[in-house]
Amino acid sequence: MKVKELIASQKATFLLGLLGLYLVSAGTSWAVFSLLKGGSGESSPIMDTSELESARSKITELPKTEKCPINGKLFTKPEKTIWEGRRPITVMIENHVDSRPPEGLSKADVVYEAVAEGGITRFLGVFYCGVAGTEVEVAPVRSVRVYFIDWASEYGEYPIFMHVGGANDFGGFGDTVKEARALELLATIGWRVPKGNDFDTIYDSGVPVFRRNPGRLKSVGKEDIAVEHTMVANLDRAYEEAEKRGYGAKGSEGDSWDKSFISWTFSNEKPLSSPKVSEISFEFWSNKPEYEVKWTYNKDNNSYLRFNGEVKHTDLAFENTQITSKNVVIVFLTERGPVDRNKHMLYTTTGEGKALIYQNGDEVEATWKKKSRTDRTRFYDAKGKEINFVEGEIWIEAVPKGNKVNVK
Repeated sequence: MKVKELIASQKATFLLGLLGLYLVSAGTSWAVFSLLKGGSGESSPIMDTSELESARSKITELPKTEKCPINGKLFTKPEKTIWEGRRPITVMIENHVDSRPPEGLSKADVVYEAVAEGGITRFLGVFYCGVAGTEVEVAPVRSVRVYFIDWASEYGEYPIFMHVGGANDFGGFGDTVKEARALELLATIGWRVPKGNDFDTIYDSGVPVFRRNPGRLKSVGKEDIAVEHTMVANLDRAYEEAEKRGYGAKGSEGDSWDKSFISWTFSNEKPLSSPKVSEISFEFWSNKPEYEVKWTYNKDNNSYLRFNGEVKHTDLAFENTQITSKNVVIVFLTERGPVDRNKHMLYTTTGEGKALIYQNGDEVEATWKKKSRTDRTRFYDAKGKEINFVEGEIWIEAVPKGNKVNVK
C-alpha cells in the first residue's frame, strides 16, 4: 500500500470511529431524553425488566404532568414512556365474599361491576396507566361472561383479555344458551386463537403469566380457600408475553392499538363547596346483602370510598388500603335470567338507558349510549352534552333497571 493510501485509510478508520462513538453517544442521550420527555408520539418497544426498574426508580422524583388516555389521571413522564410501549390489559376479577379482599384492583384505571350469577358480582378491571409505575399482581382471576367482553371491546380492537375459562356449552349438552356462551363469542370475534390476545388459563396461558396461590388470604385469617379463589395474574409478565405474541403497543402488522379507541373527555377537579351527596348505596339483588355497595364521599381529597356489604373494600396487595374512585357511574341495564340451567345472566349493554354519575360531591342524571359491541359507551347530560369525567379512577356499576339508588 502506498503512503498516501495508508494515510487515507487511517483517516477513514479514525472518522468512522468518531462517527460510531457519536452514534452510540447520541443513541444513549436520545434514550435518556425520550424517557424523561415521555415519548415522541411514536409507540415505544416494551421495556425489559432492568429497563422497567430503571424507569420506575425515577418516578417519585418527578412531577405528574402526563394525562392517561383511559381516565385522564396525571402521571410522570417515565410512566407515560412505559405505557406507550403497551396496550390495555382487561382482567376478570371475582368478588365472591370468600375471595375477598382482592389484589391489584386499586390500580385499575377503570372498573366495571355486574352480576355474574346468583346475585354474585364480578369485576372487569382495565389496566394501562395505573400499572406503569409498579409491578402489579391481580387476584383472584375468574371466568368471563359475554357482557364483560362488550365492555373490554371498547379498549382497542385487540386488548389483552385475561380470565380463567368462561360460560360455554361444554360437551354440547345445551346447559348454556348460545347467547350466553362467552368462549364462543371470543372465538367469533377473533380473540380466541392460538397465541392471540385472549389469555385464558384453560386455553394457552400459564406460568409465569398466571399462577395459583393457595395461601393468598392467610394474612387476613382465611387459611383454607377454594381453589377457584387462588388464581393470580402478573401484569408485567403478561405484557412480556403479549409482546412475543405481537400485541405490544402496535400489532404484528404495525397498527397502533388505539387506532379505533375513543377516549372519554376529562376535566380538572371542581369539588362543590357544600356536597349535594355524601353517600351512595344500592343493591344488585335483594337477597344478597353481602354484595350491596356503598360509596362515601371524602371531601378532603374529593374521592369516593368503597364498601361491600357494609365492609371496607380493600386491596390486599397494597397494604389493605381502601379502594377509592374519583368517579362513580351507575348504569341501569335490562337484566334477563337466569337464562339456562347454569343460571347465567344476560345484560343489554348496547342501545341507551339511564345513568347516574357521582363526582365532585355532585349527582348528575345522565343517559348512556352504546351503538355496538365495539362502540364506546358515552354519557350525556339532560341537554345532550357529553359529560366530562373528573381526572382519575372511574367505576361503572351495572345495576338492573328499576333498582333504587339511595343517597344522603
